[in-house]
Amino acid sequence: MISYRKLKAGKNNEQMKYFLVAGEASGDLHASNLMFELKKLDKEADFCFFGGDKMQSVGGKLIKHYRDLAYMGFIPVLMNLRTIFKNMNICREEIGNYQPDVVILVDYPGFNLRIAQYVKEKLHIPVYYYISPKIWAWKEYRIKNIRKYVDKMLCILPFEVCFYRKHQYPVDYVGNPTVDAINNRDSASESFEEFIASNQLDNKPVIAILAGSRKHEIKNNLPTMLKSASFFKNYQMVIAGAPGIDHVFYRKYTESYQVSVVYDQTYRLLQQAKAALVTSGTATLETALLKTPQVVCYYVPAKHIASILWKCFFKVKYISLVNLIVDKLVVKELFGKYFSAKQIMEELNLLINNESYREKIIADYELMAEKLGKKGGSENAAKIIYNSIIFEKE
Repeated sequence: MISYRKLKAGKNNEQMKYFLVAGEASGDLHASNLMFELKKLDKEADFCFFGGDKMQSVGGKLIKHYRDLAYMGFIPVLMNLRTIFKNMNICREEIGNYQPDVVILVDYPGFNLRIAQYVKEKLHIPVYYYISPKIWAWKEYRIKNIRKYVDKMLCILPFEVCFYRKHQYPVDYVGNPTVDAINNRDSASESFEEFIASNQLDNKPVIAILAGSRKHEIKNNLPTMLKSASFFKNYQMVIAGAPGIDHVFYRKYTESYQVSVVYDQTYRLLQQAKAALVTSGTATLETALLKTPQVVCYYVPAKHIASILWKCFFKVKYISLVNLIVDKLVVKELFGKYFSAKQIMEELNLLINNESYREKIIADYELMAEKLGKKGGSENAAKIIYNSIIFEKE
């Protein structure tokens, strides 16, 4: 028998309703691309969401901005528990009032897995997860809740499929949306001269600095990154400004250096950079797809203890997506006890001045791109979600 949802979308021609939850800037980007693709398939799609500006630009009702949700690290979470629980209650209430055809959760597991439980147990609405939580790195026990409360997991990293299969949980690999974002960028043919002219930069080769998207990351990483990059006097340092972080905040760390900050131009910057200093996360993948040699650097408090804890609690060999995808050391990772201006400077010197070293990294980037494979990540995810709702059987 055809389900009510098929009748609703087909015979009754009523609007399909999608509720999305994205708790960070990267989630806002990926969710907005997914919404865009859903609208191609479902022109009458109605969206309600926790997210950000990019999702809002596609259309629908923004309930809460991710800036009001994103508390990372033990102490910030502990200090803001009341706000976090309040936001969860608001989210549950809004989903109940909205009565969507599907709830789509984007990464952000601490929040989203609790929402998934409520939606499945109390509202009995399908729950789809786009962009898997990194339970393959730590908190592997969360697979139990994913099995219970998530109807379909859509993965964007190829090695995640093997992880979930190990746990007898079927998933779909849809391809990585970053591949499409890079391929579709407007700046693909931009010259170095055009880039520096439009940003009023010097005519020196560029060292790109991607110090994180949150204030505590920037505070911890940027001073050491600047110190190490400033050694290279024939280069100019350019920071990729994070969304929602204004110039005033950066100025606290940059006033002693000759450095520029550019906003909404990360791909343009990386494309023109000779080398890049990058914190972990999607930025390492973006840098690799743009074929810019990089060193991954990330500050961890109590760094010697942290390095020991990493070996005890984390299930992966690497922190950067580049190395995880290729399953070998492609780019140097300087975190914990290895995070220092001296070690970053030494690696940066190799990236800039050792041509064979650069070429080896770029060749491994090609291997990474091959492993990512599938194009059309957002489009593939949208098709799976839409078709599953429409053709779901009772």
